[in-house]
Amino acid sequence: QVQLVESGGGLVQAGGSLRLSCAASGRTFRLQAMGWFRQVPGKEREFVAVISWSGGYTYYTDSVKGRFTVSKDNAKNTVFLQMNSLIPEDTAIYYCAATNHPYRSAWTDRRNFGSWGQGTQVTVSS
Repeated sequence: QVQLVESGGGLVQAGGSLRLSCAASGRTFRLQAMGWFRQVPGKEREFVAVISWSGGYTYYTDSVKGRFTVSKDNAKNTVFLQMNSLIPEDTAIYYCAATNHPYRSAWTDRRNFGSWGQGTQVTVSS
């Protein structure tokens, strides 16, 4: 079992920044990647960003490219999502997730992630 604990989030004005953190513990030795997803009421949970467990590979959904950065502290098994130039459309509950899937092509699909954090609210006001 892998446990994920998120922190960060909150209320920020458009153009501002926030940083989310996700600490992984437990049976992390089998993990291949950590992802960030977000969800708004009435919509499906959508992919935001992913980082390989080694930290050497990252990938973003188009709407956040150039604004969000995913990184990892390997010593602390903690993943970060730095969110800059936030816009109201970024408002959502953000979840971190962990996957054992070995293929990068699978890392944008939430169904391939078996462990999830509790979620943290990000609200961007206009």
